[in-house]
Amino acid sequence: MGRPREFDIDKAIERATDVFWDHGYEGASLPDLLNGMELTRGSLYKAFTDKRSLFLRVLELYERRTVQSAYDMLIDTTLPDGRKRIQSLFISVYQAVKAGDHRGCLLCSTAAGPSAYDPEISKHTAAGLNLLRTGIVQALKDSPKHCDWDEGKSLRLADHLLTQYVGLRIIARSQVPMGILEHAGEGIAELLD
Repeated sequence: MGRPREFDIDKAIERATDVFWDHGYEGASLPDLLNGMELTRGSLYKAFTDKRSLFLRVLELYERRTVQSAYDMLIDTTLPDGRKRIQSLFISVYQAVKAGDHRGCLLCSTAAGPSAYDPEISKHTAAGLNLLRTGIVQALKDSPKHCDWDEGKSLRLADHLLTQYVGLRIIARSQVPMGILEHAGEGIAELLD
């Protein structure tokens, strides 16, 4: 009979999320992960097999928490005008950076990085981005200005907004001046109006 696991696996995945978010998949070294997760090499490999398997678990957690939260905000009809919900999504990026969080979005950074060439990682990032796209489409349907648009036109705008969001989340990592992020948010408001 094997020894019982001596650490909380969910806590370890949360800690790994921070490491991958800070360093990216490629940049996160084994020592970074061991230190950040407070695990030994043997414990990490026994619980997660390898770095890639661990990263897939991290993406699953990130999608369940962060991406789902953004989706929920986009479809939340307590704010009846869908345009305002989309604007809130973009404003949240600016507010996070203003508060000192320059990590951007783990999902967006993964989609833009070399790890996206891995079929399983790509599958996860595509699912998360599609969830955001679905939320944007719903928000457009709930927008008085866009509710009468045909499906093709709505999808084109949703895709444009999704690419703007991904770009904004990636550029948030680059320490650009706050004015650029603020102007980007204002540009989205103008686009939606």
